[in-house]
Amino acid sequence: MSALRLTPLILAVALFMENMDSTVIATSLATIAADIGSEPIALKLALTAYLVSLAIFIPVSGWMGDRFGARKVFQWAMFVFILGSIFCAISNSLLAFVVSRFIQGMGGAMMSPLARLVLVRSTPRNKLVDAMAWLTIPALIGPIIGPPFGGFLTTYFSWHWIFLINVPIGFAGIWLAGAYLPPMEPRPVQPIDWKGFVLAGIAFSGVVFGISVISLPALPPAAGAGGIAAGMLSGIAYIFHARRTEHPLLDLRLLRFPLFRASVIAGTFFRLGVGATPFLLPLLLQLIFGLTPFESGMVTFTGAIGAMAAKFFARWSFLTFGFRTLLVATSFVSALLIAVTGLYTPATQLSLIMSLLIVAGFAHSTFFTGSMAFSFADISEKDEGQANVISAVSGQITFALGVALGGGILEASHLLRGGALVLADFQTAFFGVGTVAAVAVILFLRLPGDAGAYISGHRIAQAAKGSGESEGI
Repeated sequence: MSALRLTPLILAVALFMENMDSTVIATSLATIAADIGSEPIALKLALTAYLVSLAIFIPVSGWMGDRFGARKVFQWAMFVFILGSIFCAISNSLLAFVVSRFIQGMGGAMMSPLARLVLVRSTPRNKLVDAMAWLTIPALIGPIIGPPFGGFLTTYFSWHWIFLINVPIGFAGIWLAGAYLPPMEPRPVQPIDWKGFVLAGIAFSGVVFGISVISLPALPPAAGAGGIAAGMLSGIAYIFHARRTEHPLLDLRLLRFPLFRASVIAGTFFRLGVGATPFLLPLLLQLIFGLTPFESGMVTFTGAIGAMAAKFFARWSFLTFGFRTLLVATSFVSALLIAVTGLYTPATQLSLIMSLLIVAGFAHSTFFTGSMAFSFADISEKDEGQANVISAVSGQITFALGVALGGGILEASHLLRGGALVLADFQTAFFGVGTVAAVAVILFLRLPGDAGAYISGHRIAQAAKGSGESEGI
C-alpha cells in the first residue's frame, strides 16, 4: 500500500478508537451506574469530565507536537488514552470513573490534532485532500458502529469490554506509528502561556463541574456553587491576563470579528441543546421505554447515518443556499426535533423515532460542517490557528455544558416531583434544552444574507445563474 494511503489509515486507528469510545459509553450509562453503585444521572460527570479534559489540553497539543516531535507525542497520547481506558474498566466508584474519563480525555485531546498535524507534515500538498478523506473515514464509521457495538457488549458480555477493547487497538496503533510513520524532529516554539493554561483550566472545570454537581443529592449545593464561582473568577482573571499577554493561550481578541463572534456565540446555544441529547436519549429508551443497551444502541445509531449522508450534500447545499439560510434552517430543525423527543412515549413506534433521528443527524452534520467553515469567514490567515483552537475549545466546553444542563434539568424535575424518574422528567429536560438550542436560530437570523459568501461560493453561483438567465432572455 502506498504511503499516501498507509499514513492516514495508521493515524485513523487513533481517531477510530476515540470516536467509537465517545459514542459507546452513552448506551451503557445505566448499566455502569448500577454496577458502581451510582445513579444514572450522576454519570453525566463522566461525560463532562472527558469533554472538559479535551477542552483543557487541546490548546497545548500543537505546542507539544512541535516541542517534542509530533510522532512521538502522538504515540504517547495513544498510550495515555489506553491507560485511561484500563482505569475506566476497573473503576468501582463514581469518583474513580470520573477521574479515569478525565485521563482518557487527556490522551484524546492530543490524538486528533496531532493526527492532522502528522498527516499535513508527511503528505505533499497536492495529495492532502485525498489523504484527509482517508483520515476522516473513522470519524464517520465510529459513531455508526459505536452505539450498537457498545450496547451489544454491555447486554451480552460486560460494560467493562467497551473500554478494554481499546487496549489491543491502541497498542496496534502505537506499533504501526513507530514502524511506518516518518520520524518528526522537534521544532522551535514560543514559550507556552502556562499562566493562561492554569487559569483557563480552572475556569472550564470549575463552571462545568459546578453546574454538574449543584443538583446532586450526594453533595451540598454549596459545593456546586463554589465550583461555579471559582470557575467564573478564573475566567475573569484569564480575560485580563489575555489582554496583557502578547501570545495568550486563547486569543479572545479574535471575537472582535463579527462573523467569527456570531459562529462562536450562536454555536454555543446550538451545542448546549445538541450536546444534551446523547446523554438523555439512551436513558429515556432504557429507563422509561425498557429497552436493553443493545436495543437502545440500535435505535440511536441511526443519527450517525443521517450525519454521514449529509457529507455528500454539504458543498452543494452551501453553494446553493448560502451560510445564513442553511445555518438558520438546520438550527431550527435541530431545536425542533430535540423538543419533539419530549413527546415520545413507550407507545411511539421505534421506526418513527429512528426516522426522525436520521433527519436530526443530517441537520446536525450540515450545521457543524457549515459552522466550522463559517468561523473563518472574516479571519485572516495569520489568525487561523488561534481561531481553530478557540472554535475547538468552545465546542468541547459547550457540549460538556449541554450534558450538565440536560442532566441538571432532568434531576431538578425529579427532585421537585420526588420518587423515581418518570417520563415527565425527560419531557421537561428535552423541552428545556430544545428551547436553549432555538436561541441559535434568532442569532443567525441577524446575519447579513451574503455573510461568508466568498467561502461558500453562494453569491458567485447566484450571479452566474442570473447572468445565464439574462442571456437566455
